[in-house]
Amino acid sequence: MERELVSLSDIKELAEVGRPTVSNWRRRYAAHASASAGGGRTAFPEPVGGTDAKPLFDAEEVARWLDRRPAPNEPGGPHHRTYGDRFRHGLRLRGLVRLRHEVGSAEGLITSALALAAGQEVDGPGGAVDLPDGPFAGGVGADPRVRRVMEELIAVEGPARAAHRVLKLADRLDSDLSVTATPEPVVRLTESLAGSVAGLRVVDLAADTGNMLLSLPGLHRASAITAVEPDPLRRTLLRYRLLAHGVAHGQVYEELEETGHAAADIVVVDPPYAPVEREKDAVGPLHWAEHAVRFLASEGRAYVLVPTWSLIRPRGQNHGPTVEARDRLLSRGHVEAIVQLPRRMHPYLTGAEFALLVLRPAREPEPVLLVDADRIAQRPGADWIDEVTVAVAGGAAPGPEAWRRVPVRPSGPGTERLLDGRSVLPAHRLTDPEPQTDHLRRVLDARRSAAAALPRLRDWLGEVDVSEREVRGRHRKLAEHLRAGQLRLLSGHRIKDTDIADTGLVVIGREEMLGKLPVGRRRIALEDLVRYPKAATTEAGDVLLLTEHGVRSRVDETGGCVLVAPVQGLRIAALREHRRREAEGEPVDPADLWMRPQTLAQLLQAPRNQRRSSGSLVRRVSVRDMDLPQVSGAEVAEAEAILSETERLRAELRHQLETLDELSARFAAGLADGAVTIRRRAT
Repeated sequence: MERELVSLSDIKELAEVGRPTVSNWRRRYAAHASASAGGGRTAFPEPVGGTDAKPLFDAEEVARWLDRRPAPNEPGGPHHRTYGDRFRHGLRLRGLVRLRHEVGSAEGLITSALALAAGQEVDGPGGAVDLPDGPFAGGVGADPRVRRVMEELIAVEGPARAAHRVLKLADRLDSDLSVTATPEPVVRLTESLAGSVAGLRVVDLAADTGNMLLSLPGLHRASAITAVEPDPLRRTLLRYRLLAHGVAHGQVYEELEETGHAAADIVVVDPPYAPVEREKDAVGPLHWAEHAVRFLASEGRAYVLVPTWSLIRPRGQNHGPTVEARDRLLSRGHVEAIVQLPRRMHPYLTGAEFALLVLRPAREPEPVLLVDADRIAQRPGADWIDEVTVAVAGGAAPGPEAWRRVPVRPSGPGTERLLDGRSVLPAHRLTDPEPQTDHLRRVLDARRSAAAALPRLRDWLGEVDVSEREVRGRHRKLAEHLRAGQLRLLSGHRIKDTDIADTGLVVIGREEMLGKLPVGRRRIALEDLVRYPKAATTEAGDVLLLTEHGVRSRVDETGGCVLVAPVQGLRIAALREHRRREAEGEPVDPADLWMRPQTLAQLLQAPRNQRRSSGSLVRRVSVRDMDLPQVSGAEVAEAEAILSETERLRAELRHQLETLDELSARFAAGLADGAVTIRRRAT
């Protein structure tokens, strides 16, 4: 029998350890090191083939050596006493992958393997496997080699986990079954939120191969199980998985209408994913959510996975079925919680973000729990699933930065509500003040630090009076200011690089906002600008914004700049008239202007707006979902004077640093080329 060879990468993968661990094993237990340490250490196997760069080892020799090393066992996983057990287990799974071309199609191999898992559970070892009606019925049996591998897997892990392992190999078998499967984090969260379903009626409206359904604890003791899956292959595999889990009473249907719409205690749905944002489609993610609540018994709960774009779309003149469905769910009191899931959670849809809706039967709308699990998951050491479960169960006080209950309808003058036509995504709504921050103390500390670092500014800093507000101020979204005409949004335009030169109007894009290029280096000629009739040109006092990976803003003091996407601008509508009256000597009350440029720029960069970012690949902050405090024009005028002077001082210091950087660079360049000598003059 030909021996099987494995590389160091294979050992890492099959033993489920890191590459440094394998390298450490090989170095510490090399033959010469083991000999010098005495007879108590067995040398790591020597290569039997390959090259120095990629040596190959005998798999059985490696397994015997790994048998000497105890393996830690994770809860819920197979019990492996040693790394050797784990390594051999991985070899068996890899053996299935190699059989893919010999057995036939990947789907045929997976179906046979799951049929064996189902037969093992129902009929016992060696029991007959009968394929139910479906695309693989009539003559498709289990290959003896597949049977042998599955018997070994089932002996170690049991039929249910063996079937799960085979499905996880789908992508390596060139099958797309794993692409549509519910991601593991969603499965674990649903399991934690739903709890035991023993004695309950359970429905899955879009079951696929059953990841979400089969995660529910106590499923084999549920009083009734109904699943819907239109794809015949997935329907067949789901039946096998139910049997492998010891669930012989589960009903799997092709169409929703076949289920009879019996009331259910638990409904789970992972709807088919639409690859683009199609909010005007009649059948969308929230259409499935409305179906789910129709199945609920009086105390039932539904858990529906939806892409976040279905929660973000604003209500407007051309809003479609998605926004209408969202408003119906909220107005009828169906929504209990919206959990925004961590980004890049889906292994195959890395550019998509998802949320889990916790729904209930219709009732008078109560405040909805908004949970930003993405924010929780970014904390070091945070177990976000446990925190979300505690939050939904109401077992902990609200965390202002991570979860909060928001009314559906206004509960008082000026209160925030979800039925206001805006985004209901938790990242856009959780805007409490910076948590656990004594703002007055932090401001005073910062003022003392500035006075110590810049002694010449002590008098000016001492004139700046800071005190705490007696009553916390209210806030208004920028969307409200835009609708009221107080602000105007300027969109950046896409301009070809070939049209950007060094003469003409100043161009401001991402590079200028990040400080990678000085403002004024990139320009566009007027004759080239005519090809972009919609390109926005700024006025003096416009606030420029870059909202990728945070918020960066600056005031355009001169105007006449061309904005390049993704840079945007905000124009204070009353500013031009106010400045005109000032320039012409007309009497002007400084308090008449509700907002001023420097104040606006700094408020937009505040932490409460920085934390509103969403997006899986590029984190962006929605301009319309930022907010501004409602303060008087007189207070804004005072703040503008202080912030403008602060910005002038910062610009002065930046210029000083730039001149020193240039001087240091020229010193070094001259010395390096041997062209100059540097010495201090005698005094």
